[in-house]
Amino acid sequence: MLNGKKTIVGILLIVCGLIAGLIIASNFNIQNQSLAQIKQVKEVSPQSKDFLIQLSSALADVSDVVKPSVVNISTQKTVDTKDNPMGRFFDDPMFKRFFGDESPFHMPKKQESRALGSGVIIKEDGYIVTNSHVVKDMDEIKVILADKTEYKGKIIGTDPKTDVAVIKIDAHDLPVIKMGDSSKMKVGEIVLAVGNPFGLNQTVTMGIVSAVGRSEVGIADYEDFIQIDAPINPGNSGGALVNASGELAGINTAIFSTSGGYQGIGFAIPSSMVKNVMDKLIKSGKVIRGWLGVNIQPLTPELSKSFGLKEKDGVLIADVVEGGPAEKAGLKRGDLIISFDSKDASNTRQLRNLVANTLPGATLDLKAVRDGKEMSFKVTVGELPDAKQAAAGGAPSSSEFLNRLKGVGVQDITASIRERFNYPAKVSGVIVTNVADDSSAFNVLKQGDVIQEVNRKRINNVKEYDSIVSKIKAEEDILLLVYRGTAYIYVTITGKK
Repeated sequence: MLNGKKTIVGILLIVCGLIAGLIIASNFNIQNQSLAQIKQVKEVSPQSKDFLIQLSSALADVSDVVKPSVVNISTQKTVDTKDNPMGRFFDDPMFKRFFGDESPFHMPKKQESRALGSGVIIKEDGYIVTNSHVVKDMDEIKVILADKTEYKGKIIGTDPKTDVAVIKIDAHDLPVIKMGDSSKMKVGEIVLAVGNPFGLNQTVTMGIVSAVGRSEVGIADYEDFIQIDAPINPGNSGGALVNASGELAGINTAIFSTSGGYQGIGFAIPSSMVKNVMDKLIKSGKVIRGWLGVNIQPLTPELSKSFGLKEKDGVLIADVVEGGPAEKAGLKRGDLIISFDSKDASNTRQLRNLVANTLPGATLDLKAVRDGKEMSFKVTVGELPDAKQAAAGGAPSSSEFLNRLKGVGVQDITASIRERFNYPAKVSGVIVTNVADDSSAFNVLKQGDVIQEVNRKRINNVKEYDSIVSKIKAEEDILLLVYRGTAYIYVTITGKK
């Protein structure tokens, strides 16, 4: 009996062992299958590998082609510390009375300001394109090539209105970048940004074109930016934006940032605009632009309804300059410009750039809508005046005087200006259109001021203003009688800002 029980127990144990063995084996098999599946999922397909390898190789090839044409630009400027409020405080006689000239707070009379940027070689004999803000007004420009060779740079010309500049070095047989056609750029294209961020030479970053035709960004007067997400930082200004063919698609110029560093939005000047400006700078050292003599604004749905227009696109004329090209052609306030030189003028950016790129003296066709009817005009394009706001009317002063009124733009008071600003009939003289930041008159004169007397001498127009101001010496203080708001005031322009 006992032996029988033992036998039964033994059989049960054997059966349990077999069942446990089968379960364990089954689990091992499941785990092995799962591991195999996981291993299979994590493997990169040969096609993907090939694609990524080809992409990496292509990007490396483009970089190798472009990098030798991109240079490092180091600039230096001597700054006068007397313009610094703290510098004037430490130089005060009362301060020196207690601390003397050897005070630890004493500031030197002049300090050196240094900055870094980038540039792109465009001609074998040493011509380099960069940003105007990188080199303008700098005392010394040092250019470092990709092979570490250093040269002294000379400014050929700058154009702050587009932020383009051309400099030259004394060198030959340089590697030149191939110029691309920015008009063919499409949103989503892969681009490379090459430059020297934070002074780190020959840096290449990759991204895509986020948008084209960006304007009203507030960076320059003439804007048609390519927006990119390729990382660019301080020092990249003036560097190359290149397409997949290794061609120059634009010049990196600015970033949108709330922190001062890269935040995913960068802007490049398109190569078509760069080429137009740089050719003019190389040829004559300046850019001459066309001018219509109109104030324009975008056509909004509200304006379209108010003017009874069926058109959805176009540029509305808000004012016409007396004696300007548009007035001579017969254009009027309220006209809607729809084409210029057989090219669509669907927005203000397009029209401004089309006119600016036209040589003065050219007679072209312009189409506009007036009272619901399409009309054709023959317009002889004029030359854009120097004053920044010359489109407000009248002929501006084109002189850059070597005295304390340097940097002050003025122009005649026309009937349209008098009406717009509601100037009384007795008010005469010249109206201030702009005051440069570095002018001695900055914070003394304002846009819209009317200058009636200069050093107690009455003036009635720009011609008389130029005649009087041109005789004033560089260090001479200037007394002006100005009509501002609703009253006359005297102001003095001295060497102090």
